[in-house]
Amino acid sequence: MNKFWHHWEGLFWLTMALALAVLGGVPLYRQRAEHSLPIAIPANAKFHLLSEWAPWLKGTRGDTEVYILAAEGATAENSGSLLLLGGTHPDEPAGHVSAMVALSTAKMERGRLFIIPRANASGFSTTEPGEGHPPFYTLPVADGKTIHVQFGSRLTNMLDQWPTPDVKPHVPSGQLLSGKDLRNLNRCFPGDSCGLFTERVTAGITAMVMAEKIDLTIDMHEASLEYPVINALIAHENSMELASTALMELDGEDLKYSFEPSPQKLRGLSHRELGDHTNTKPILVETANVAQGRLRGKTTNEMIVQGADAAYFKAVATGLLKVDYPETGISLETRCGRHLSAINAYIAAWTETVPDRPLIVTGIPKFTDLQNRKVGEFLRVK
Repeated sequence: MNKFWHHWEGLFWLTMALALAVLGGVPLYRQRAEHSLPIAIPANAKFHLLSEWAPWLKGTRGDTEVYILAAEGATAENSGSLLLLGGTHPDEPAGHVSAMVALSTAKMERGRLFIIPRANASGFSTTEPGEGHPPFYTLPVADGKTIHVQFGSRLTNMLDQWPTPDVKPHVPSGQLLSGKDLRNLNRCFPGDSCGLFTERVTAGITAMVMAEKIDLTIDMHEASLEYPVINALIAHENSMELASTALMELDGEDLKYSFEPSPQKLRGLSHRELGDHTNTKPILVETANVAQGRLRGKTTNEMIVQGADAAYFKAVATGLLKVDYPETGISLETRCGRHLSAINAYIAAWTETVPDRPLIVTGIPKFTDLQNRKVGEFLRVK
């Protein structure tokens, strides 16, 4: 009887273990599977894959979507061009959502607009270990509907880059990068077409910028509330004049940004390396994201979308926060609004400075527009 009981007890626990593995594995498999953008792509947006400029990415998860909107007759010779990078860090949703809003709303009067909503597509296929992040969050859109948007990892999925060395020299500077940095898209520019997976992706973006003679690049990011560089615009030295003009425009909208120079000794950053190795004029825009904070509580849908967290409300009194944290939180509307206003301001600065090669884009909402409507209402729903 005792032997019989042990046999069934072992079978019971094996069944429970298999059930837990299935329950835990289904959401992981669901996120790992290929997902299209949760929006309808406008007819005036031409769909491309990054491998068209970087054939070494074909058939890999690094072969991400590129959308091009162009005014009739626009070329690199007669008009300006802008690249928007969203999803460089997939756990920073404002950049990803802002890229989708620009794709949904932009109307080209003059020039060309390149949009990569998921620069690190691999990072969207996983979540950050130990962070308790959900794989998706729900975003309200028009007519009471909702869409599910991926919430990924800051880093490239380990399954796409394995093994990663503990230390490796950055290409081409030779500065040593840690293994974790080697899976961070914003530490691997300008890239290496024969290097690690993440380096091959950044090499693809760099190749596209060079081949298309893209004039401006905006990389959209977020940071925790205790991070010292936040609500900031970071510019390469060749972007300083344009960025200064844009900042005056933003100041007129009562949007305050700190103005930071791109560090020359920290290699691999998009604004540093694209400015050094191509003719584009790059900037990075940073907003405040509670879901990345070290002081936060459980990462919930409300935290991601509304930017509200009880632990951070208590943290206000500590003086550790680098930005104001209102009782309503820092919503996706506020964060995307800052990104979208920065896009509009940088475009206007270019046309004012280089009137013989204008870039004129209408329709992209500004910060004030997002104070009256939910950010999801600007997305085209399938």
